[in-house]
Amino acid sequence: MTALAHLPAKPKRTLHPLVAAFVRFVVCGGGVGLAASGALVLLAGRVPLVLANALVTVVSTVIATELHSRISFRSDRGGWRIHLRSGLTVVVSYAFTTGALLVLHAVQSAPSAVVEQTVYLSASAAAGVGRFVLLRAVVFTPAPAATGAPAPLARPAVVIAA
Repeated sequence: MTALAHLPAKPKRTLHPLVAAFVRFVVCGGGVGLAASGALVLLAGRVPLVLANALVTVVSTVIATELHSRISFRSDRGGWRIHLRSGLTVVVSYAFTTGALLVLHAVQSAPSAVVEQTVYLSASAAAGVGRFVLLRAVVFTPAPAATGAPAPLARPAVVIAA
């Protein structure tokens, strides 16, 4: 045996599960966003931009929801209800980013492209964090584990001794 065999092993550093889920969320969502951007460019010359954007948004939302379910949140939940709930978070995100741009244009009549993109990307980042929270807390919330303990009462209980 060598002297190295007696050295203690270095502890393995792992990310907190919430941080790891957020990193997976960003990678999956960012990848789908980049692919959607490329698809929009390819479709824009063939169909009207509004139709191309609607099509790309729907398809990319379905794909992102599946990736978030399987990879980001490692959930076994699926089905149309999950897609509908996830789609609603996209609608809220769209409203948030659009609202941010409308406020910018109300405050500044002709903002530069840099200012406009800064506001849009900042609002998108905030909407993404909000979306992560909603997806984790509401859409992909894990099913409660079955335990031997009785379910908590919905209303306070009063015990009377006889």
